[in-house]
Amino acid sequence: MIIVLLATGLVAAAAANPHSVPVVVSPAHRYNHDPNTQALFHPIASLPDIPVPSWTLKAVPTTIYRPRYLQDLHHTPWDPTEVLGPDIEDRHTLSQLARMSGNAYALPGQKNWYEIDSAWNISFPFGWEDQTIGFRGHVFLSSDNNTVILSIKGTTLQGPTSKKDKYNDNLLFSCCCARVDFSWIFSTVCDCFSGHWTCDNRCLTTALVEDSLFYSVGMNLVRNLTIMYPNANVWLVGHSLGGALASLLGTTFGFPAVAFESPGERLAAQRLHLPMPPLSDVSGLPITPVTHVYHNADPIPQGACTGFRSPCASAGYALETRCHLGKSIVYDTVGKTGWRVSLKTHPIKKLILQVLESDEEWEEGREVPLAIEEADCIVRPPRNVLKLSAN
Repeated sequence: MIIVLLATGLVAAAAANPHSVPVVVSPAHRYNHDPNTQALFHPIASLPDIPVPSWTLKAVPTTIYRPRYLQDLHHTPWDPTEVLGPDIEDRHTLSQLARMSGNAYALPGQKNWYEIDSAWNISFPFGWEDQTIGFRGHVFLSSDNNTVILSIKGTTLQGPTSKKDKYNDNLLFSCCCARVDFSWIFSTVCDCFSGHWTCDNRCLTTALVEDSLFYSVGMNLVRNLTIMYPNANVWLVGHSLGGALASLLGTTFGFPAVAFESPGERLAAQRLHLPMPPLSDVSGLPITPVTHVYHNADPIPQGACTGFRSPCASAGYALETRCHLGKSIVYDTVGKTGWRVSLKTHPIKKLILQVLESDEEWEEGREVPLAIEEADCIVRPPRNVLKLSAN
């Protein structure tokens, strides 16, 4: 597997936010995947000289909680650490991170590749040569080894990864193994339904940590990146399933994550028994370094595509969760633009072009709506689905 890590370097240009730092993207080195060694990537050659692109992200000093020892995540204290994280209050930064997330679905030159900058168009994604893995995306690295950005692909409805995408969706975001009702008895993703309206939590945890789960694959990738670049700032981004995985991995390792239009992953985090940072004194929720970005016409991040008659269930997906980790930026496309709640609004293209890059003033006096915790969201089975309680 060949991967090209694109470089991001800090530049001294002035920023609108006095606390933000522009980050410029440029190509770095080509890397080779060697499964026979501990390190996941090895530099093998430099790319030709390419003009430095003008596209920038903004980063801001961000205090996050990070596990002190990565070798034993479940038995380690959490330390407050200041890092450079993405400026989630900057609209341009969000739109570019969303484009990065969208490009995880495609190869350069394909029709669904989003134009960002000429340097991005020569990048080599990972996970495309071995179609049995299913976990795909792009890795970006700064020339000074200070910033690593991992972009993770979401669900593809038709393609070589579709089967595994659906398996991971139904395992992570359903109440009990994608058992929407009794008609799903032969299409569930695990055997944890124990009868009498109950679901075996121990069984669910075991199913969630199987090696076939994308979360486990992502854990291995992030671990190897931290071995190679122990002092780097790591950001994770993704759309839909990819965003939820970015959130779970960011929470596990204490890295900033931005998730676009992702289903609620808080229940999956509980079932995975993820190590969690300290609780907020205000909300009582873990202080996770995660920002979710979605709009209120998309039913998937709101857990509103549920029940055996829903279009999600008709397509074989049990996306029943709605509570998110971290904070959420929610665009009011229903109130501001009159959009109807529909699955047609879920593709990231609509979010990028008609929301993030729109001239609409979504919140008075702000480029981006305020990010807030979903403190009132209770993790429970939604209405109109089989009601299950965990043992």
